[in-house]
Amino acid sequence: MNSYIYLDHAATSPMNGQVIEAMTTAMQEVFGNASSIHKAGREARKYLDDARELLAKSIGAQAGEIIFTSGGTEADNMAILGTVYARANEGKHIITTQVEHHAVLHTCEKLERDGFEVTYLPVDQKGRVAIEDVQKALRDDTILVTIMYGNNEVGTIQPIAEIGALLREHSAIFHTDAVQAYGLESIDVNELQVDLLSVSAHKINGPKGVGFLYQKAGTPLASYALGGAQEKKRRAGTENIPAIIAFATAVQVANELREEKRSLYNHFKQIMLAVFSQEKLAFHVNGDEVDSLPHVLNISFAGMEVESFLVNLDMAGIYVSSGSACTAGSIDPSHVLVAMFGQSAEELRNSIRFSFGQGLTEKDIQDAAEKTAQIVKKLAKK
Repeated sequence: MNSYIYLDHAATSPMNGQVIEAMTTAMQEVFGNASSIHKAGREARKYLDDARELLAKSIGAQAGEIIFTSGGTEADNMAILGTVYARANEGKHIITTQVEHHAVLHTCEKLERDGFEVTYLPVDQKGRVAIEDVQKALRDDTILVTIMYGNNEVGTIQPIAEIGALLREHSAIFHTDAVQAYGLESIDVNELQVDLLSVSAHKINGPKGVGFLYQKAGTPLASYALGGAQEKKRRAGTENIPAIIAFATAVQVANELREEKRSLYNHFKQIMLAVFSQEKLAFHVNGDEVDSLPHVLNISFAGMEVESFLVNLDMAGIYVSSGSACTAGSIDPSHVLVAMFGQSAEELRNSIRFSFGQGLTEKDIQDAAEKTAQIVKKLAKK
C-alpha cells in the first residue's frame, strides 16, 4: 500500500499493467528493424502498421496521416517548424495563445528570432480564447494557427471545432496540441477540422518517449529530422517498436475506460470541492468548471504561498504541482495564470493543480482533500 497519494497525473501518469506487459514482451520478441526486408524486419513492420492503424482510428484519421514521434514536445515542434519551413515563402505570420504549453510557446519565440511574426492571443478569466480574437488576428500572410485543445494547468477546453470552421475559409494551417485531452475527450479530426494534432503516450498510462503527430493528407510539412526514409520520409530514425506497441495498448485501454474515467474524475472533483467547502476554506476554482478536462482541478486558496504549500503537501504524502510540469522547480509564476488574471494577481502565488488518474479511489481523494484542508488552515494562520 502506498504511503502517498499521487495527484499529478497531468504531469505524467504511471504505466498501466497491460501496457508494461505488452512492452516487455515486445522488447523480448520484436527486435527487428521495421525497414529491413527479412522476416524479423517484416514482423516489426506488421506491429508498426497495426499500431498506426489503431492510433489513426482513435481520432478518425487514416493510417498514413500518423507520424510517430518521441512525444508531445517533438510533435508540437514538428507541427510548427515543419509548417513554417514548408510555407515560409507564403507568409511569416503565426497565431497562437498566451496559455499554450512551452513546447509551442518556446518554438514560436524561436521563430520570432528567425524573423517570423507571432500574435499571442489573450484569454478570459476562465482561460478561454475568443473566436472573434482569432478572426481579427487573421491576415493574408497568416500561415499557421496553433491553439491547444485542453489546457494542462487549468483544464479549460478551447473552441477548436469553431476555430476549425472559421479557418476553413482561410489558407492557414490549423494545429492543436491535444496532449492533455487525448484519451479522455472524444476527438475526431474531421469534426474539429484540424490539419495537425499532437499526442503523447505518457499522459494516458503509456511509456514516456513516444507520441504522434497527425498530419492531414495533403498538408505541407517540411521534415527537420534528416536521415533515413522512415515515416514516409517525414521523420528519420529507426522506429521504437516496443514503445509504439505499448502506446497502442495504452490507447486500447483508454478507449475502453474513457466514459468510466470521465465520470469518476468529475466525481473526484466534487468530493474535493465538498471537503473544502465543509472546512470553510476561502478558495475558488481556476478555469472553466463546466467546459473543462475531467482530470484537472486547479484551485486558488486565499492566504497561501505556493512554495511552502507544496512542501507541506509533499511532506503529507500529497503529490501535486503548481503549474506545468515543465517548469517544476521554478518559482516563476504560471504563464497560464498570468494570462488569465494579470501580473499581480493573488492566484499566481496561491494556486495548486490536482490531477487525477489510474488507481485512485474515493478514499484517496477524501483523504487528500482533508489533509490539504488541514495544511491550508495551518499555513493561513501564519
